[in-house]
Amino acid sequence: MTKFILTAFNPANGQRARLHYDNATSELTSESGESLVQAVEVVARANAPAVSKQTPLAKSSPRVLKISLGLSCNYACEYCSQRFVPRADETNPGDVQAFVDGLDSWVTSPPEKVEFWGGEPLVYIKTMRPLAEAIRSKFPNAELSVITNGSLLNDEINDWLDRMGFSVGISHDGPGQPVRGPDPLQDPEQRAAIMALYARLAPQRRISFNAMVNRENASRAAIQRFFIELTGDPAVPIGEGSFVDAYDEGGIAHSLRPGELHAYRNLAFHEIRTGQAANVQAVSSKTASFVNSIRSRRPASSLGQKCGMDKTESIAVDLRGNVLTCQNVSAASTAPNGQPHHIGHVSDLAAVKLNTATHWSKRENCPSCPMLQICQGSCMFLEGPLWDRSCDNAFSDAVPIFAAGIEFLTGLVPFHIEGELRDDRKDIFGFSEQVKPSRDRPPRVFPIPVVAA
Repeated sequence: MTKFILTAFNPANGQRARLHYDNATSELTSESGESLVQAVEVVARANAPAVSKQTPLAKSSPRVLKISLGLSCNYACEYCSQRFVPRADETNPGDVQAFVDGLDSWVTSPPEKVEFWGGEPLVYIKTMRPLAEAIRSKFPNAELSVITNGSLLNDEINDWLDRMGFSVGISHDGPGQPVRGPDPLQDPEQRAAIMALYARLAPQRRISFNAMVNRENASRAAIQRFFIELTGDPAVPIGEGSFVDAYDEGGIAHSLRPGELHAYRNLAFHEIRTGQAANVQAVSSKTASFVNSIRSRRPASSLGQKCGMDKTESIAVDLRGNVLTCQNVSAASTAPNGQPHHIGHVSDLAAVKLNTATHWSKRENCPSCPMLQICQGSCMFLEGPLWDRSCDNAFSDAVPIFAAGIEFLTGLVPFHIEGELRDDRKDIFGFSEQVKPSRDRPPRVFPIPVVAA
């Protein structure tokens, strides 16, 4: 783990200060060692499991159950994480009863949440309907959720989703949707169905539009404005909202390029600190989590992966009972570390071992990264060039949240990081060379590094 020296400035008067930040203990102190944030009551936290091929993770009765209906989809989005995943044999309505009948053998306490996944889940509506109804009957208090591209919604499905108590995420990138793939909002019938479902579920906060950020869709403020204008709802929830991971060549093509890093960070920071991305879940949740990590002195040892699938009580399965690394893979696919994504079967849950993942503590650079408490290791099963590009995206995506969180706590905006990290990551906003720290140079006023929205 690493301690970092942050050179920061006060936006009110331009004066500089040097802060010390420890990513292992979440301590933020002055140069003299004085704590800059009053700690709240610190709760003891258990260490997260350091999962790897050599140290696999067991699974238990799930609190979060993710059911993969299959990977078929009526769209072919440009950077879909499932685009090149080998398909297993398709499941069908005939598989539902056996799956439901077998639940008691491995689900020993009611799950808190059950998620239904595709591909496009509504492609499987004939399977999903009896399955969800059986799950609702068996676990009446469980939260049911589904993420859909919205193109297959209609009045009948809307009514069913509402009656069943589903929470629904509509995958749509707002102004960047043409980059991603087809746009259901351009079809009058599909648009009407999406808006009708939003009207039904929005009062209960059971629906969101889930957007991803990429180099062609970099402005969260523009995404937020798009959905506010679409719905007429100033508080429209925007799920996801992080920068894309590079799961394949499409993800790499939509990743940030070296000459674009500082412009993206400037833009993202400006939109966060001015409230123009307040509806975006990735911004609000990650900023709050980072601020609270400092307030509560959250140890890095307690951090699991960002997806949560390295928890023993989070399980992804298909209808044949195959246990999977996560919902975005299949029983026929293989992880970059050479292990099958099919990690066992529910009939022998004690033998299930997650060995396709790599916890951040097993990565070369994660333990010495100042963004660790925000990033939490990016995708746990990526390796090689795809991991490297995803890591670069995640770093630049976390930096504005890091800066905004520290400004919230101290009133100071960090602009340079010194420590055990790559030289090209030390200059946060691309202007620290212009104001290189010097004890002999008097403070000078310089502008907040922002780009107009």
